[in-house]
Amino acid sequence: MNELANQIAVVTGAGRGIGRAIALGLAVAGADVVCVSRTSENSEKVATEIRALGRKAWAIAVDVANGSAVTAAAEKILAEAGRVDILVNNAGVTRDGLLMRMSEADWDTVLDTNLKGAFLFTKAFARSFIKQRSGRIINVASVIGLIGNAGQCNYAASKAGLIGFTKSAARELASRGITVNAIAPGFIDTDMTSALSDELRAEVLKKIPLNCFGQPEDIAQAARFLAGPAGRYITGQVFVIDGGMVM
Repeated sequence: MNELANQIAVVTGAGRGIGRAIALGLAVAGADVVCVSRTSENSEKVATEIRALGRKAWAIAVDVANGSAVTAAAEKILAEAGRVDILVNNAGVTRDGLLMRMSEADWDTVLDTNLKGAFLFTKAFARSFIKQRSGRIINVASVIGLIGNAGQCNYAASKAGLIGFTKSAARELASRGITVNAIAPGFIDTDMTSALSDELRAEVLKKIPLNCFGQPEDIAQAARFLAGPAGRYITGQVFVIDGGMVM
């Protein structure tokens, strides 16, 4: 039950949805958690929930695509928490639109948040992981990064890039006892998918053998597994959690 006792976890995009579920799941497993979100309000809300579980929690507001802000946040986290054992790069956004109509700004926003943000946070903590010769890095990708989706060229590119980043970082860091893995969720009940029309939801369900959307806790359980003792010999892998959609 407390397989992550005495561990410090950093979760980006922790303010809601999958990130919130992961942060809470790691806390239930015994970890103290740094909740990173774009806004102080969202970060503090989840940090308060974690403290109610009897764990320590820190709330950090930062734009994950801002290099200097990420560096400063990482320094603050290491100074206050003492160390970091687990990093979950979950922060992500969508700006959907057909390729011919997609603005450069919408492309940049999605790539900067979803892919560059993971690079910046991983780089910011890599030195401390290497020094302690241990660490678990978990990147939240998407099945869209594996199969693509019309109207999501930017999102698909960011998530496919994150998968490539995961595999390359895993090769670089393995010799220091650091694992790097990705989780690729399918359609999960979150604020993102709640915007889908009933007709589109029905169409999506036809493609999912289990005939239902997943829950944020389904992703949180996978993150807990990869962060814990059971995940010690797993690196460079992509865990697809999608109800069978892309099997």
